Amino acid sequence: MDKEKQILRHIRENPFVSQQELADKMGISRSAVAGYIAQLTKRGEIKGRAYILRDEELIVCIGGANLDRKARAKQQVRLHSSNPVTISESCGGVGRNIAENLGRLGCNVSLISCVGEDKEGDWILQETKKHGVDISQVWRLPTQRTGTYTALLDMDGEMVVSLANMDIYDTLTPQMFAERWSHIAAARAVYLDTNLPADCLAYVIGRCRDEGISLFVDPVSSAKAEKLPERLDGVEAILPNREEAELLSGMEIKSVQDCEEACARIRARGVKSVVVTLGEQGIYYQSEDQAEQLAPYPTEVVDVTGAGDAFASGLLYGVVNGEPLGRACRLGMAASALTLQTEFSVSPLLKPEELEETINQYEEER
Repeated sequence: MDKEKQILRHIRENPFVSQQELADKMGISRSAVAGYIAQLTKRGEIKGRAYILRDEELIVCIGGANLDRKARAKQQVRLHSSNPVTISESCGGVGRNIAENLGRLGCNVSLISCVGEDKEGDWILQETKKHGVDISQVWRLPTQRTGTYTALLDMDGEMVVSLANMDIYDTLTPQMFAERWSHIAAARAVYLDTNLPADCLAYVIGRCRDEGISLFVDPVSSAKAEKLPERLDGVEAILPNREEAELLSGMEIKSVQDCEEACARIRARGVKSVVVTLGEQGIYYQSEDQAEQLAPYPTEVVDVTGAGDAFASGLLYGVVNGEPLGRACRLGMAASALTLQTEFSVSPLLKPEELEETINQYEEER
């Protein structure tokens, strides 16, 4: 009997059964149960909602929604020369990617971003909506062109250089976010990327702090991380890579000990938890009462684009479903591993049961 049928059977036996009780009965995690229930609810097989309130709570993703172009080299890349490549296009943007990932995981998710009134903007919104993301809060800006991100990948799928045209985000203002605030304030959690102007970032961070809204921040890049305010009080977690963590902490990171000190410095700016992605070295996370380095899950790398967004999505999925930070990080690494296996920025493999299977397989092989 598959997991969904088992859940339906248990609910028929006890309509008031809790997600944790279901998890205990089935020998899986609570977050996995939450994912199955969300999918069953969307299909109309579960109509009662009293026992799945958390699943129905909103996650708002604020940030980039772009057209991604990937040029994969057919031979070793030569700078200052013409390189034969194959080119593909897909929907991208950190905020949008994370929203789609969460939608695929069965979460109730909304995107706040901006696109132009052009064919690229139309396509991005149509594709994002297909995966259960609420796009009603996205601004259409008639005088602007939709953002684009172009990456050159080597034959192994590693990024050589990327080019970003994100001028459209410079038109956003704090007042525009104030007009959207009733939607943001209803969220269980907010995920914010730094494609926004500095004054908008400060506005969202400040209001989330003042109103007790759980906020997660993605620095996106070293250049964009510089737009963050010095004080980050109220931020639940920030998720930099090594280079971004170096900028945020003001120190070089060459070892786990360095990473520990860097996280402590970032936390001194007011962040509750810091999770640093370290590529082949996995991740290191630190909060007030716990810290740990986790090795990456072994996987065949087809394309690295989107792996960081997938990690953040898996982590957020775990956190909003009541998982402790360490477990949420493992869900993030599973999501990242599944995304690395495909050429897509958002993996079609991303499902709650696949996250669980990836984690279990790794634990069994250890």
